[in-house]
Amino acid sequence: MRAIIIDDERLARTELRKLLQEFPEVDVVDEASNAEEGVQKIESHNPDLIFLDIQMPGKTGFEMLQELDHAPTVIFTTAYDDYALKAFEVNALDYLLKPIEPRRLADAVEKVKKQHAGNGEGGGAPSTYSEPMHLLGEQDQVFVKDGDRCWFVRLSEVRLFESVGNYAKVFFGNNKPLILKSLNALEERLDPKSFFRANRKHIVNLQAIEKVESYFNGGLLLELKGGEKIEVSRRQTVKFKEMMSL
Repeated sequence: MRAIIIDDERLARTELRKLLQEFPEVDVVDEASNAEEGVQKIESHNPDLIFLDIQMPGKTGFEMLQELDHAPTVIFTTAYDDYALKAFEVNALDYLLKPIEPRRLADAVEKVKKQHAGNGEGGGAPSTYSEPMHLLGEQDQVFVKDGDRCWFVRLSEVRLFESVGNYAKVFFGNNKPLILKSLNALEERLDPKSFFRANRKHIVNLQAIEKVESYFNGGLLLELKGGEKIEVSRRQTVKFKEMMSL
């Protein structure tokens, strides 16, 4: 696994790199001392994993992640236990409290290895901003932040995006956070094989559709696994039927 350490403390980076020598499966390809440099290094190296400090001068680790369309696997490193526990709600994520204990590091690395093996990724690096632009599919993981709450979400868990002005509401589980992205911008990044623009206000995950019914004016009504009912416009109904061979 290709890894990058992002921490404003040089000694902390050095100590973590030294501890990671015990894990030959983790290849530390670079370091960064702040959020801006971290984004550049992630775009340059396209890592599988980043070790990310939360509190850094300028931008926090959370704010850095908001600048990424696609988040690598992240292990947070922090000196603030209470802050770390309260600040984020995550999937497939761990955090290490400084000073980092070798046992906790081993547990975190093992967790990441299982995650990659379970995803069938074989340790392959996920894509970030690169040319040509990578479309985000169901196995991609994104970072979502709404106020003080944060999540790492695999797109397979997202059943619906709903336009709310310049924002989009993201439906996964019982959560519906708002992100500062227009539906048009999301549509450009989402793989059309997995996500379908049903109408002006909604993009649905095709795997989240439980029922399809005829609707008035020649449209369709989609019922999703979360119970939402989404109308497909007449124009998009034609496209939907072609895609689904109805």
